[in-house]
Amino acid sequence: MKHRPQRVGSLIQEKLAEIMVREMEFSGALVTITGVNVAKDLENAAVSFSVFPSDKSEKVLGILNKFQGRLQYLLMQKISIKPMPRIYFRIDYGPENAVSVEKALLEHSD
Repeated sequence: MKHRPQRVGSLIQEKLAEIMVREMEFSGALVTITGVNVAKDLENAAVSFSVFPSDKSEKVLGILNKFQGRLQYLLMQKISIKPMPRIYFRIDYGPENAVSVEKALLEHSD
């Protein structure tokens, strides 16, 4: 039972990615779900995503929050688990930070 949140998170990540490709349009931005962290009680799921270019991250977050209810509904159609965690979105700055670290390392190696 202790691995259930991780399994549910993986399933949500997979199905939500499919739904977003079919149902959503992010003009000029590439959105990738980088992870889903599900609470132990399965009440909530924090969906982390990255955006390229990163300056569109806040706009994408606004779109995802606006359509959160619809995405939640479509997710419940695809996955039949009880309880279905309520999804929340957060920006993952990890890929952006990795690029800046790599640039800094390259500058210092010259």
